[in-house]
Amino acid sequence: MRKLYSLLSFSALLGMAASCGDVIENEVAVGDAVEVALQEAFVPGQLLIKYKTSRQNSRLSQDVMTLIQGSVVEEISTGAMQMANARMGVQSGDLLLVESKLGTMEAIGLLKNMPEIEYAEPNWIYQHQAISNDTYFVSGQLWGMSAGGNQFGSRANEAWAANKLGSSSVYIGIIDEGYMYTHPDLAANAGTNPGETANNGVDDDGNGLVDDVYGWDFDGRNNSVFDGTGDDHGTHVAGTIGGVGGNGTGVAGVVWNVKLLSAKFLGKRGGTTANAIKAVDYFTDLKANQGLNIVATNNSWGGGGFSQALKDAIDRAGAEGILFIAAAGNSGTNNDASASYPSGYTSSNIIAVASITSTGALSSFSQYGATTVDIGAPGSAIWSTIPASSKGKVVASYASYSGTSMATPHVSGAAALYASQNPGASAAQIKNAILGQATPTASLAGKVVTGGRLNVSGF
Repeated sequence: MRKLYSLLSFSALLGMAASCGDVIENEVAVGDAVEVALQEAFVPGQLLIKYKTSRQNSRLSQDVMTLIQGSVVEEISTGAMQMANARMGVQSGDLLLVESKLGTMEAIGLLKNMPEIEYAEPNWIYQHQAISNDTYFVSGQLWGMSAGGNQFGSRANEAWAANKLGSSSVYIGIIDEGYMYTHPDLAANAGTNPGETANNGVDDDGNGLVDDVYGWDFDGRNNSVFDGTGDDHGTHVAGTIGGVGGNGTGVAGVVWNVKLLSAKFLGKRGGTTANAIKAVDYFTDLKANQGLNIVATNNSWGGGGFSQALKDAIDRAGAEGILFIAAAGNSGTNNDASASYPSGYTSSNIIAVASITSTGALSSFSQYGATTVDIGAPGSAIWSTIPASSKGKVVASYASYSGTSMATPHVSGAAALYASQNPGASAAQIKNAILGQATPTASLAGKVVTGGRLNVSGF
């Protein structure tokens, strides 16, 4: 993961390309060299352009498209954007997803000094932050919930013993792959959009999405948020947040009662900035217009560089009181030295999460940062729910994964647990409670802001 800025300088890009180990021959055009060096980091030929004012149908916009040999793929205008503009009393410019025949970096280079354009940036590609390895609480395998008395787990078992089990009035948004909402350990906690009537073919709540009952698939552009075994990562995340506890089977999440909603944007090839923005704004809009008590979104993904457009979406969520809980990353590097996104944005509603092992060590893969990563949580060898294939059918199953992807949903579950015990708590209060009750941990001293690990026993 590398740090880029919305209006990118070629010198900065060349330096970054070199740091990626790519050799740039002198005779290769600068734009082409950067494009090759970063071709796996963003959608080739695509960029996001934001005008300072509404310009899409103006002569200026036509001239811009001609200059970069571009065409508009999509105008991104979400309900959350419109609400933010109304709140600030401004008419913000258009955000356009554009395809350029020149290529992403050459097009950005041509636009970077135009005063009418607020920013132009790549349509970054994100991947989930999981590492697969190779059954649960009674057996002691759910160490992240402090099964077997493991002191380095989240101590969720102590909260459960005090009858702190969560609330069905609290929602967590899962921005990820889709999740198997029919899984026996998840079905009771599968949330639905109260503004939609299932399968009537009508956009009942007026958000532009038809029958988004369990959420929406922004990658597939449909309401099918579970598409089979490929949605294992999102399902694993869901089980750690809100796997049903006390049902005598499988796993238990940090919070036993909660409502989970899906904004699927990660597909077979990852997910893009454009779709990430729509996913974040989807939950902001649901909270603002449907009154859903969405306290946080779980974001176990990362990649690419800085995106002002995505940061703006995270800030809009923050303005509606939604935390953005994000994985620190799996490269084992220091995020203070080399920024990692989206966990590294400076938005006040972000909680960035590192991973620890069952012995309290910082996981070997986990990224860290004394000023940029907030807290550690269980992320190595975490058992949770997944879909699996058996005799040609998709069935409910369980698996052990590792990654900051697995640490992050422990913190999202903590946010839901605190909100259930403290109705009306603000996003800042929930964040302060989570960070304020972190248990000092030697491996995290000087590595994360709190110097400690997640502890929900006092919620």
